[in-house]
Amino acid sequence: MPKSAPALIEPALLIWGRKVARLTVEDAAKKTHVKAEQLEAWERGKGHPTVKQLRALAHVYQQSFAAFYLPVPPLEEVAVPPDRRRLPSDQLEQLSPAAALDLRTAWEHREIVLELLRDQGQTPIAVEAVASTDENPESVGEKVRKVLRISYEVQKEWRDKRVAFNAWRDAAGEAGVLVFQATNVPVAELRGYSISVDPLPVVVVNRKDSYAGRSFTLLHEMTHILLRSGGLCDLEGEQAIEIFCNHAAGAALVPSGSLLKEQTVLAHGESPEWEDEEIEILAQTYSVSEEVLVRRLLTLRLTTKTFYEKKRRQYLDEFARLPKKKGFVSPAVDAVSALGKPYVRLVLDAFRSLKLTANDVADYLGVRLKHLDAVGHAVEGE
Repeated sequence: MPKSAPALIEPALLIWGRKVARLTVEDAAKKTHVKAEQLEAWERGKGHPTVKQLRALAHVYQQSFAAFYLPVPPLEEVAVPPDRRRLPSDQLEQLSPAAALDLRTAWEHREIVLELLRDQGQTPIAVEAVASTDENPESVGEKVRKVLRISYEVQKEWRDKRVAFNAWRDAAGEAGVLVFQATNVPVAELRGYSISVDPLPVVVVNRKDSYAGRSFTLLHEMTHILLRSGGLCDLEGEQAIEIFCNHAAGAALVPSGSLLKEQTVLAHGESPEWEDEEIEILAQTYSVSEEVLVRRLLTLRLTTKTFYEKKRRQYLDEFARLPKKKGFVSPAVDAVSALGKPYVRLVLDAFRSLKLTANDVADYLGVRLKHLDAVGHAVEGE
């Protein structure tokens, strides 16, 4: 049986691909089913992988096969947003491979959108609103809400956390913000992040989070966009800017002006203790989590920190005991969910106007050719 042809590439490209993927030699070797010593030898220029082995490496490193035939590694580096998470110092030095890949993919998708808009003679929508941490976070929350153009009347009709998240996400897209969903990063590592660039800032939320959690993260990151201070965020962090963005996100989700006029609040009286039924009614009105609602009550001095902490422990315990959701999601629905309707529609429009090939579209959407029709149906019917 003839031997596979060697892939005559420069060793530096193998090192580049592995480091961009944030993988150690041992991890990369394990994922590609080769010995670590063999991979190290290839990186030192001692021999070459076969074409088949290089394809496996390209797949694991999430790079195109052709990229490894460049004469030198690409110079472009993805700018990592400021890290505002509360992680041990040894973990801050590098993201996990999954998080690093997600960040790089978000940048690449933004570049694709900019290129397609240029090809179609369109200009990205600019997010002109600006905020400052010198302002009252309640006022900044109002600004976020105005950018998203969501009225109280519209919001109270949702009464469903999934509907609410999709509506907030659509509103952000219409305001000129790309909203993607991370699909393979644990919530414990990253709930969300933002890339504050102009035009087309990017927000990424974690699809493993609850719908209410994603809505809060989205508005938290929208606050970062208005502050022009994107980053990798820890929504329970103690940095001043994270506390500020949490406050503003809460104000955007549950405006004080409307909350204080709710019949449930007016009829409650002065007791700092709130019944579960009262909290549930108010949380459903705004399609937020019970914790966010109680936090707003605390912020507006309608309850005490002791009561908030007690309820928070209760909600965390209840969440931990919820059964993990399982089920099959079609590749088409998965792509629309992860990439968002604005991105998918733009790619499909370019394909229909013959500016992209079917292979280009499949690559940009991360699906096989046979799923393209289903993607078209999913983006209109999701």
